Amino acid sequence: MAVYRRGYQRYQGKIEGRLTRFLVLPRFSWKRMFQQRLVVLLLVAAMVWPLLCAAFVYLSHNIDLIGEARELQSFLEVNDNFFMVFMSFQKLFAVFLAALTGPGLIAPDTANNALPLYFSRPLTRLDYALGRLSALMGLLSLITWIPCLALFFMQAAMAGNGWGLTHWRLCLGTFTGFMLWIFIVALTALASSAWVKLRTIAGGLILGFFFILSGISNMINGVFRGTWGHLLNPSWNVERIAHTLVGMESPDGPGFTAAILAFLAILLLLAFILERKMHPVEVVS
Repeated sequence: MAVYRRGYQRYQGKIEGRLTRFLVLPRFSWKRMFQQRLVVLLLVAAMVWPLLCAAFVYLSHNIDLIGEARELQSFLEVNDNFFMVFMSFQKLFAVFLAALTGPGLIAPDTANNALPLYFSRPLTRLDYALGRLSALMGLLSLITWIPCLALFFMQAAMAGNGWGLTHWRLCLGTFTGFMLWIFIVALTALASSAWVKLRTIAGGLILGFFFILSGISNMINGVFRGTWGHLLNPSWNVERIAHTLVGMESPDGPGFTAAILAFLAILLLLAFILERKMHPVEVVS
């Protein structure tokens, strides 16, 4: 065929639905993530604590297996504090896993100027961001709310007598807390990956965001002798929201509404930072 005949021709093939196009990004992202040995090792390590908690739940309903140590019966109790401690450990693992996998989601595309290739397809910037976000949130779900719900239903099945129905707020609070946590962790990872091209620096930025903010909030509380500094700490905000939904005694500090507003403000800031780099063409003035 002559060169002049090779003009633009509209694609005549089958066009997939928007959901099918959207799932392409997380599918290939998961494949690339699980090819990294460190990611697999960290996932295995993150499942040790849920397995220990499952053994704790089993022993709490089988005291006879312990023998004569009846004084442990009061210790082996699955209650609200049990799930809050579980959440604290898994939140930490989620941050480390995001620091390991998050920098590889957007940084390679921005470093190699690959965003125009994505956006030249029937894929919007929102689709691209949600695809990357869902990939990381799906990975973090494996070590957060999924094992948490498994422990809840295990406890409900072994306790019987309608335990699950009477503790429905515990299920709601822990699930909501984990979803909020993995959402802000994944969004932080995407924002860091979009702005920093080096993966090691981006990973350190993710860790620093949570640990440094925690330290700054405690420093503000110490200097001004108050508790409003907690609002700068995303981990404290999630904990405050989860405690209220579960019905537990909330930690000292601002109220439930203030924690939600502070959490939303941090999310909007991260979304704005991410949006500033989600352009196929960057104009340098």
